[in-house]
Amino acid sequence: MCAARAVRRAGPFKVEVDLMQPINPEGKPRVHETPLNHVGLWVDDLPTAVKWLEEQGLCFAPRGIRCFVHPTGNEQLPFSGEGVLIERVQAPPESIAAFEGESAGGH
Repeated sequence: MCAARAVRRAGPFKVEVDLMQPINPEGKPRVHETPLNHVGLWVDDLPTAVKWLEEQGLCFAPRGIRCFVHPTGNEQLPFSGEGVLIERVQAPPESIAAFEGESAGGH
């Protein structure tokens, strides 16, 4: 897989965007199907977020360290990523603290 990366800001406010293109279109992961393969989002408390989202009927892909919202729902869990795989990742403590500090400062 070939990737281009854009990085904005630094430290706990760092944001990365990776654009991927398959080296072998017949291989996996098939990052070109769908055109937007997946989006990753940091959350402050991953276990609490997952529990709440499951209670709302969100369909998750099998779990690991990271938690993925499934691109399609089903009859039991109708809510999904609407065609996009959404990755939930536990935010690092220093990022959570930095955003809490920025919030407390009135920004």
